[in-house]
Order: sequence, then structure tokens, then C-alpha cells
Amino acid sequence: MKSHSSDQLEIMHNVYIDACMKCIADVSDLRDLETIRSRVKNEGLSFLTIVLPQFCRDFERSIALGKIDSTLFRSFRKNGPIPAFLQGMTSQVFDRETGRIYDESTELSRSKVESSDFVASVEGVRQICLTFKKLEIDCTRERVQSALDNFTATEQSLRMFSLPEEDYIKFINVSSVLWDNLVRTFVLAESIPHHGPGATADYISGNSKYSWRTWHERLESYFPLIDSGYPIGLPVDSEELEVVSFVPEVQEAPVRVVTVPKTLKSPRIIAIEPCCMQYAQQGLRNTLYNAIEGFWMTKGHVNFRDQSVNQRLAITSSSSGQLATIDLSDASDRVPHDLAMEMFRSNPDFQGAIEACRTTRAILPDGTIVGPLAKFASMGSALCFPIEAMYFYTICVVALLELQNLPVTFRNCFRVSRDVHVYGDDIIVPTTYANAVLAYLQKYNCKVNTNKTFLSGSFRGSCGVDAFRGEPVTPVYLRSLRPENRQQSDRLISWVATANSFYKKGYWRTAQFMFGKLERIVGLLPYVSENSSGLGRNSYLGYRSVDRWNSDLQRFEIRALVPSPVYRTDKLEGYGAMMKCFEKLSDLVDPWVARDAKHLERIALHGAVTLKRRWVPSLI
Repeated sequence: MKSHSSDQLEIMHNVYIDACMKCIADVSDLRDLETIRSRVKNEGLSFLTIVLPQFCRDFERSIALGKIDSTLFRSFRKNGPIPAFLQGMTSQVFDRETGRIYDESTELSRSKVESSDFVASVEGVRQICLTFKKLEIDCTRERVQSALDNFTATEQSLRMFSLPEEDYIKFINVSSVLWDNLVRTFVLAESIPHHGPGATADYISGNSKYSWRTWHERLESYFPLIDSGYPIGLPVDSEELEVVSFVPEVQEAPVRVVTVPKTLKSPRIIAIEPCCMQYAQQGLRNTLYNAIEGFWMTKGHVNFRDQSVNQRLAITSSSSGQLATIDLSDASDRVPHDLAMEMFRSNPDFQGAIEACRTTRAILPDGTIVGPLAKFASMGSALCFPIEAMYFYTICVVALLELQNLPVTFRNCFRVSRDVHVYGDDIIVPTTYANAVLAYLQKYNCKVNTNKTFLSGSFRGSCGVDAFRGEPVTPVYLRSLRPENRQQSDRLISWVATANSFYKKGYWRTAQFMFGKLERIVGLLPYVSENSSGLGRNSYLGYRSVDRWNSDLQRFEIRALVPSPVYRTDKLEGYGAMMKCFEKLSDLVDPWVARDAKHLERIALHGAVTLKRRWVPSLI
């Protein structure tokens, strides 16, 4: 771990210098770098991955409050009201004597600090503090266990959750106006099931997914095996049917709860679905995505595939202050099953299909079975994302109607919903009603992430974009440790992408440092365009990088490392092979399959790549 700490300290040194150079004022202080070195020596990587992000959260909270509160920055020494660490930058945002944020409208502010330094200093503090927040290394056993304990505790609290009848009726009434007409149009036969690229609870992967071995009896009423599992049909005396076991509900496999890297502070909890359930869920999910994104009541306000709406609003509202950005914790694990199903009451057939492909139990890594589940579904279900968005959208409309004392009508629901934007658990509502909306969300069992929720001040964040006073201040995250050899393809690819992100942000020392480390392993990296398939440097200077002229394709080319899939033999024959071919004609989900003529003989390992030198179009 010492070598890793040394690598990160070198990167931090360059990030710090770059951040200071982007500020007009002289904000550098070598004592900051000494503080980082000494605390990493004493506390390890946790200082970079946990403590500094906490510093940033306190910094953002101070911006929202308009001053530095005495309860903030407790892990750092103070110099008056402001923290001594990074005081060169923080003093460009907060007054050293009072701790209050500078107001650009006052003469005092204009005389002390330039407007551009506000944004540069905020961006610099955030980049320094958040560079290592999402470094993908394993958490300690204690932190992993804490996350699993929280999963279990959340489920237990949901079983205890009881909504007053009055609030239950409000939700049902608004849900009826928002969703009944849309849901009523759903035709189950038009929801075509298909496989996803992810893992399954029964460890079935690749082409093996197309040869069914188990099928849940609950699915038969809505997704018959012969029509859905084998949509091209199947003779009743076929060999494929002989090997299928129809599993009764009491014997169904539970979702498999696993942890995946998120931050060093806490892992992400994922519940992996059984293969046949995941297959059915994918078809219903596509129906919901297409219908909701095109429905007049939700179009442009509930999004699943376009984050840009929320991102633009985060930037503009950081300047205007008209909208608040809300983020929820444990969002999917807190959606009650009964309320979620009420949103589909106008179409019993579709409602029944959702119920049929919902797994009712979960198994933890230690073998403990949790169930029956009171939540609708955990992250990992294909239906989790669209249904949680519908749930949060409904609650926001309930709140805005109540706050404005409006009766539940189509006209009023449409009117207030124009002020609501939902992308998963990222929610945007008018600042005027934000506190009350938070109260309603909590009333309906949601947990607000106060660290990522901004109702006041000049900072906003939504869908991966952070903004301050109308300018994006989103940091570049280093997600992997330094690659040590050519075989660590995933790290090499990650570092090239991160180095280019630093370059585009103006952190040129940091980018050059990272490229230098990479080139010691792979040799000189060529200059490539941003959309090139080859690994290389991006440049604003228009470097001409040419190795040859391809007369067949009429283009200049360079030789570069290109990520290529790693295959394993996985032969598929019979009706399963025919089913896969028909599926790929209408739904080319996986780009590697789309270009692989041998997809019935082999599969690309999900997430595994190797680097090969190939000719790619040059940057000219």
C-alpha cells in the first residue's frame, strides 16, 4: 500500500499545482502539500479517499449556508473562521474575518476578489479533494459488513413502514391521474423479453442464457416459455423442453446480494436477479422507458436515457437559484412494494406481469435469506430504475399540489409537474417548495442524502454534473490504481481516459505526469481524436499524427493500441441459436456481438479487454 500512496501523492502534487495555476490570485501554499503528505503517512489512503471528500462536503455545505459554520471542518485546524488547509483558495470564496461567503453584488466583494476567482477557487478545492473519492479499491471488511447490515436494516424498517390512510389516498389519487391513461395502453404481448449483459443469480452467462434449464412457474401466465423463452416456437417433444425444470414459487432462487467497488468509504450493494426473471424484466423495462419518455404528462420530465436535461438545469439553477437539486440515499431499497404496484392498477395484466417477474427473497454473502422482501426491488432488477422514478415523480406532484392547495385534476397535475424533473434518484424541484418536498419524500419512506442535496446558495449538482454560479465545476475522478504492466488493460484504458480528461480541463501538469507513467509501459502514445477507438492523447493544438495513407479507405492512419474483447468458447446450437439470431436482428445491445460473426461459437467476456495494435484514422 506504501507504493500506492506514493503514486497518489505524486498525482496530488500535480493536481494541486494545476488547481492553483488556474486561479488569478496567488493561492498556492506549500504547507497544504506538507499537510497532505504528513496525513497520508499517518492515515494512509483513507485521507485521500474519505477525509478529503468530507472536507469538500463541508465546503459545499458552507456555500449553501452562505458562511462557514463552526461545526464544519472538524478534522482540520482553523485559521480564524476558515480552515487553515487550502486557505489560499477558500479565502477567495469566504471572508477570512467573518467566514461569510463573498457576495459579488457588494463593493467589498468587488474590491477583494475577482469574480472569476470565485469559480476557479471552488473548482480547485473540489478537484483537490475529490480526485481520489471514487478510486476503485476494496473496502475494509468492516465497511463491507456495515453496508450489508444497512441493507438488512433498511429492509426491516420498510416492513415497519406505515403510511397514514390520508396520505395513502393522496398518493393513489395522484398516481391515477399521472399513470392510469398511460399504463392502460400497455399491451403485454408487445413487451419483448431479452437477455441483458450482466451476471445472473444462477451463474448463467453468455450463450448458455439461451438454453433454458429453469423457468419459474409464476412466469408462465404472462411469459410462457414456448412463446417468450423460445419466441420462435418450439415443438412440444423437443429436447430443449426435456431439460427445463419448472420451479414453483417456494423453490425459486433468491436474488444474490453482492458488493461492488464504489468508494473506499462504502461499497455499492447490487442484487443480481435469476436468469429467467432478468429476461422477463428487460422486456417490461423497455416498454416503460419508451412509453414514459414519450407521454405528454412526463415527456422531458422523467428521463431514463438522457441525463442532459437534469445536467443543464443544475448549471442554470446554480446561477438563478430557482431550482433545487435533490439526491436520495438507498433510493431503490426504500420504494414500498404495495405503493409501487398501485401505479399499475389500471392494467391488471401488466401489473400481474410485473409481479410475476419480481423476485421476493434475497440471499446475503453469508448465506442468510432475507424475505419476503417489502421493497419493490433492489438495484439489479431491470425494473428498479423506471419504477423508482415513477414513485418519486408521483410524490413530488403530491407535494406540490398540497403546497399550492390545488385539487387533484389532470390540469393541476400537469401544471405542477412542469416544475419537476426526475432521473432515477436525481430530482429537481422549485427552490420555493424544496423543503416541503423533502418532507413529503421522507413521509413516503425516502431518505434524503443531505450531502448531495442543495436548496440554497450557488452550488447545484445532478446526474454527475456539479455547478457553481452558472459554471460547471465537476471534478475529474481517478478510478483505478497506476497500471504496472501491459497486461493490466483495464487500468491502462482508465488512466488514458483520466489523463485526457485532466488535459481537457486545463490540468496539463497532471495529464503530462499520467501520460509519462503510461508511456513507460506502452511506449509513445499518438495523438488521436476524442472519438478514436485507439488509445492516445487528445489535443487542442491540432497535432498532425500520420503513419501511413490507406488507399483502400482513402484516409490517413496511425498505429495505436485498440481495446479488443476477450473471448471464450461457448457454443450454442438448436433453437437457442436461432432465438439469439432473431433477437440480434431487432436488438443489437452488445456492440461486440454486432460485429462478431462467430457469436454462436464464442462470447466476449463481460468487462474483459486486451490491447492490440491496429491501424486507426489519424488526427489531422
